[in-house]
Amino acid sequence: MRKKPFILLLQIFLFFAISFIGCAHKPLASKQFPADDAPVNQNQQAATVDTDQNPSSPEELDDFEKEFFEEEFEARQIHVADPLSSWNRVMFHFNDKLYFWMLKPLAKGYKAVTPDIFRIGIKNFFNNLMFPIRFANCIFQGKGNAAGYEFTKFGINTTAGFLGFGNPAGLYPELNLPDNEDLGQTFGKYGIGNGFYIVWPVLGPSTLRDSVGLVGDAFLNPVGYVEPIEAELAIKGFDLINRTSFQIGKYEALKEAAVDPYVATRNSYLQYREKQIKQ
Repeated sequence: MRKKPFILLLQIFLFFAISFIGCAHKPLASKQFPADDAPVNQNQQAATVDTDQNPSSPEELDDFEKEFFEEEFEARQIHVADPLSSWNRVMFHFNDKLYFWMLKPLAKGYKAVTPDIFRIGIKNFFNNLMFPIRFANCIFQGKGNAAGYEFTKFGINTTAGFLGFGNPAGLYPELNLPDNEDLGQTFGKYGIGNGFYIVWPVLGPSTLRDSVGLVGDAFLNPVGYVEPIEAELAIKGFDLINRTSFQIGKYEALKEAAVDPYVATRNSYLQYREKQIKQ
């Protein structure tokens, strides 16, 4: 039987988790933020000073309101340690080139020659296939109703939906859960902090907590048990291309609107994960 590389990764991640995760329960002070965020902190301090003053003219009132809302927005930012910023930026640029030079052209070509009904069916199939991950983590989080809905949805789509290629369960609003559940979210529900930020090649942005969760979820992913490993990678690659065909343009829009795409991607990921955990 093929030995999975996930076991070695899990041991490495758990070692780092024991070493660093205790620091993740407390938010970092502003002076501990990465250098990329330094301008943001300076603006926040300036806004704090100015909002203590009482505006006396319409122009001053507009400035006051602008700075107030900027300060409120910055207060909602999620700051996570980024000690591996050099590695992360290299991996960010690697993934960026991989997307524009390989993944996007493949996804665009695939989309051009593949009927929408086929692409949607493939998307439904892989979503249905990930049922064990969602179901287990609903149980881990004590979401009994959500676990029941996941089980019902899986049963309907696997049978009436022809192994999940169809989505007849989508006709029932109560079965359309707001988000997927994974082990990283489960850790977050139990108060485990992000740890530090890290960018993986191909996999993209993550944190220490989510990386450990990703390894744990791999044991519940049916595709991970496909033999040989070349077939497993081919299946995962096809799923990635199919999913990307529905998302062309989103990353481009984020990158074009950002002063520093690396920081924007990091902040977007952290906010997205925080929203998932709170749901």
